[in-house]
Amino acid sequence: MKELWSMALPITGMNCLVYIRAVVSVLFLGWLGSLELAGGALSIGFTNITGYSVLVGLASGLEPVCSQAYGNKNYDLLTLSLHRMIFILLITIIPISFLWINLNSIMLFIGQDPDITSTAASYCIVSLPDLLTNSFLQPLRVYLRSQGVTQPMMWCTFVAVVFHVPLNYVMVVVMKLGVSGVALASVLTNVNMLLFLCGYVYVYGRWEWKWTAGIGGGGVGPLLRLAVPSCIGICLEWWWYEIVTVLAGYLPNPRLAVAATGILIQTTSLMYTVPMALAGCVSARVGNELGAGKPYKAKLAAMVALVCAFLIGIIHVCWTSIFRDKWAGLFTKDEMLKALVASVMPLMGLCELGNCPQTTGCGILRGTARPAVGARINLGSFYFVGTPVAVGLAFWFRVGFTGLWLGLLSAQVACAISILYAVLVSTDWEGEALKALKLNEVEMVEKSENGEENIRFLAKANGNTNC
Repeated sequence: MKELWSMALPITGMNCLVYIRAVVSVLFLGWLGSLELAGGALSIGFTNITGYSVLVGLASGLEPVCSQAYGNKNYDLLTLSLHRMIFILLITIIPISFLWINLNSIMLFIGQDPDITSTAASYCIVSLPDLLTNSFLQPLRVYLRSQGVTQPMMWCTFVAVVFHVPLNYVMVVVMKLGVSGVALASVLTNVNMLLFLCGYVYVYGRWEWKWTAGIGGGGVGPLLRLAVPSCIGICLEWWWYEIVTVLAGYLPNPRLAVAATGILIQTTSLMYTVPMALAGCVSARVGNELGAGKPYKAKLAAMVALVCAFLIGIIHVCWTSIFRDKWAGLFTKDEMLKALVASVMPLMGLCELGNCPQTTGCGILRGTARPAVGARINLGSFYFVGTPVAVGLAFWFRVGFTGLWLGLLSAQVACAISILYAVLVSTDWEGEALKALKLNEVEMVEKSENGEENIRFLAKANGNTNC
């Protein structure tokens, strides 16, 4: 518990700071007006679906490699994997950029409101530089977290977010840039985060660039085999949340529904900060212990994290019910909008009771280098359970806006049950430790003095492995 939360608390703090940055952006959008809020929400949803979810998902493929390599003290593999992932993301953002540039045409083609779409396109175009920033920022976070370096990330984020409100004020109020000003402030804040974090890495000697070895040597292929399933698993979940924004645009009074969805998605982002931190840190802890040949300690870390996840879910159920009538007032003064948000808040709390252990369980699966299992579960739960329920209730049975979130609840229930089965029943921890041998170029398995099996990892300097 102590080791897990010594890592997770700073990451939670960092996630909360990132959330505050997003909330500030939404508040400034709401201050500009309901059209700007709806357009910003649509753009945020589109960029999450097509961009940020992909970059975060691919970067998460570093988790099993870096965490197990660090546990094995295979520092060359740790560093080279970071370089390779940055290279992969830089290639990936090229097609994503074309999608962002054509947001207006895409949204009009699928029948979205023209005014909302035009506002969203302005936000999206200005956000383009953020793709380049995140190509470095996301892998760097995983790289440091896998080594237990979490407090510097929190402080670097804190300093960057301190400047976020003044940036928004200057861009929106002083320079009168409107929606584009909100987007530009977010871009500059992420640039500051990256610069501060790179400064820390450089000063403390945690960066060593080897261009030839980092990109070549056939290392990109094996990393992609982990990164792509990780990306699919994360994207399938992220996409479902953001698809709700698009579906809300087809409901009666789309401007109100889309604006309410924007507030609710920001609320789910707040609740997601702790389980996301817990998932990342338990992934690192499980990977470190498997890499060090300690499967029972890896299992213990996983069980502790799942218990914590359930407790966090219960807390979310409580506060979303207690504050449901007042929460929306932080974002808007529109009484109809506040009432719509309040009607769905308790449902979101129940969703988190499933989402917290599900997110944590996905982190455990990534730590054991099994991201494909999580991807299959997310596909089945969100798209073969959640989507039919959401569409059927919202449009067929005419439940409306609430029906979309009942669909999310059904998806989270199915997902949580499946993830818990995969972790608690289907995981062979000794077998996963043996698989870590291959991932980290293991040389030998030997017996310790007390007769228990001790798995020892030896990194080969010449790149050859004899088992």
